[in-house]
Amino acid sequence: MERRDALGLLSLVASVVDKYDDELVELRRDLHRHPELSWHEQRTSDRVAAVLERAGWRVTRMPRSGIVADLGQGTTTVALRADLDALPVEDLTTDQWRSTVDGVAHACGHDVHVASLVGAGLALAGLHDQGLLNGRIRLLFQPAEEVMPGGAMHLISHGALEGVDRIFALHCDPSVDVGAVGLRSGPITSAADRIDVRLEGNGGHTSRPHLTGDLTFALAKITSELPAVLSRRMDPRAGVSVVWGMLRAGSAPNVIPDHGIASGTVRILDAEAWASCEAVVREAVLDIVRPYGVTASVDYLQGVPPVVNDRLSVAMIASAADELLGLHHRTEVEQSLGGEDFGWYLEQVPGAMFRLGTRTPGGPRYDLHQGDFQADEAAVGFGARMLAGAAVNALAQSS
Repeated sequence: MERRDALGLLSLVASVVDKYDDELVELRRDLHRHPELSWHEQRTSDRVAAVLERAGWRVTRMPRSGIVADLGQGTTTVALRADLDALPVEDLTTDQWRSTVDGVAHACGHDVHVASLVGAGLALAGLHDQGLLNGRIRLLFQPAEEVMPGGAMHLISHGALEGVDRIFALHCDPSVDVGAVGLRSGPITSAADRIDVRLEGNGGHTSRPHLTGDLTFALAKITSELPAVLSRRMDPRAGVSVVWGMLRAGSAPNVIPDHGIASGTVRILDAEAWASCEAVVREAVLDIVRPYGVTASVDYLQGVPPVVNDRLSVAMIASAADELLGLHHRTEVEQSLGGEDFGWYLEQVPGAMFRLGTRTPGGPRYDLHQGDFQADEAAVGFGARMLAGAAVNALAQSS
């Protein structure tokens, strides 16, 4: 396909998304009102499937939750992915479409992701109906991104990547203004693992710590010394970060408990260091607690690898951004310590994730995974245009 033909298709993509803008915003609001936790995204899947089936997509339900939808014919297949699940977070917004489910909210913007991908699906279906879709498109609506190791491996194990040549995804970014996207070649997120360190001892009275295994003191040593040990045992350029989210031990100030736990995450910028980190962590934990007369067990869950963007795929997104958003509406972003199971797809096929601006220009800057997170709803249409545009450019490159 010639370059001018691709530009014409991008213009058509924009016009189709414009047609559905109000419907996509209402879909996003409906999903926001009815968030579903990981592996329970049945209603969300039903809503998405109904829209896509009306547009002519061949929809396949995945076991447990999630859907895969296919359209078109040809030798090249491009996949687009969105994640379905919400977080166990209270919705603190005052929007009319705030969550109706106590303690559950789309605080990471996955409702925006889903509505954007539905919009891309409608735009691409419009091209297909006019005989202009030169290849095959597969939409992946993935469950359980917010848990480790995540739903990506679930879809992959059920054949979601079979025949796929390239894959794209987006992620909300409240630090980027709406109408702009953030791009990066190479790693754009980090690896993210979960660690649980359980200690056991004989317990006793705080007046006689020398007669017990001082478990609480040992637990404190774990929380402070493990990050320090890793800073010397691992290459500092790998960016290893250990942060604890939960410490639990004891029930009285004058009793040394007989068990306790520290739970947290290990985040690593470098994929090679990620492969070796678990062994170092296990050895370090045993060395740290050895002087204190307690025993330690380590549950270490390798969660997700870094998302490593393919340079050519990023160029396809950049080209789509220039045409669909206008020049100067894309920016270079830094690698994040956040984890994303989209990295599992990129270990098998080339592709890229871009950051979708969700901040209202001049407005407050929110943080992801917080109950007050809000996204400028214009982001839905921009996300739909960009996902469809990336797919059109990928198919153009292959023809």
